[in-house]
Amino acid sequence: MIVSSPIADILGSQWYHNSLQAWLTAVLTAAGGFVVLVLLKRVVVSRLAALASRTTNNIDDMFVDALGETRKWVLAAFSVYFALLPLTLPKIEPYLHPTAKLVLLWQAALWGSAAIGFWVKHYMANRTATNDRASIAMINAVGVGVKVFLWILVAITAMKTVFAIEITPLITGLGVSGIAVALAVQNILGDLLAALAIVFDKPFDVGDTIGVDQITGTVEHIGLKTTRIRSIQGEQIIIGNSDLLKSRLRNFKRMYQRRVLFNLDVPYDTPTDVVEKLPPIVERIVSAQSPVKFDRAHVSSFGESAIRIETVYFVLDPDYKVYMNVQQAINLEILRRFSALNVKFALPSRTVYHEGPLAKDAPIPSGGAS
Repeated sequence: MIVSSPIADILGSQWYHNSLQAWLTAVLTAAGGFVVLVLLKRVVVSRLAALASRTTNNIDDMFVDALGETRKWVLAAFSVYFALLPLTLPKIEPYLHPTAKLVLLWQAALWGSAAIGFWVKHYMANRTATNDRASIAMINAVGVGVKVFLWILVAITAMKTVFAIEITPLITGLGVSGIAVALAVQNILGDLLAALAIVFDKPFDVGDTIGVDQITGTVEHIGLKTTRIRSIQGEQIIIGNSDLLKSRLRNFKRMYQRRVLFNLDVPYDTPTDVVEKLPPIVERIVSAQSPVKFDRAHVSSFGESAIRIETVYFVLDPDYKVYMNVQQAINLEILRRFSALNVKFALPSRTVYHEGPLAKDAPIPSGGAS
């Protein structure tokens, strides 16, 4: 004969299709599981952070940041979920698994958002240091757009897996609508994608002096659709980003030196020994300038009315004003040295010789040459 105790009777009593003992076990399991998951999260995050600090890549740091975004309420929800699995819950059981899936998708979206946020923060660290406001705004916009896309993807997945909603017609409708919208705003989308290419590829930055076709100016602003350039004449020129990338760009700010070629023409009646002295003289004049690297000076060719001396040198400073100061100093010194040698510069001229019996009687134009 088995005698039941009052405690056993109480524990064996039924509450919503389960014994009180089963309910107490579920409560203790949920509480203990929550504590274990919280402690496990702290230990894993701290250990992984210590390991990530000793590496040079950013992938492990991004993983640690994403894992740190695990919400405590998510851990509590899964602790309750696993604690309720052994129980008989006819009214709750149909909603138990879908709710767990929904919570898992929500947490996955949080992990993805944290990873995107880490990438944006890491990319903008250098841009903030250089005060590149256009890139900062662009990357922030890209980060927000990717997060929105991620949450839309999670919402569609939840509709399919959790709520068993047929999403094929929805995706088809979105696809058709997307094509129609893309065709309607293809120019805007082209400029937007070009703006992203400018931000990531960095053919130029705000403040750079660039040349676009026949336009030369300083970049003032890089927007989502257009780039604004202040031309050397003073007016502001606005160019679509897609048109800008289709052109051949010249970035003068990234020029580390400037190559200069200039010609000097002397008349054919200049004595040969004097012509032979001219290239070394030009070399000494150019080499005396700073910051300059002399390349060459030669008697290069015979023109229609002059002997040509070609000179090449490099100005080791891309500043245009520095180049002009150097060239001016070279020109003035060439005038002094050539004047001292009595060397004249050739002017475009042509001599016409008349032959025949009446040539001696032909009138001679004033100047003798034309």
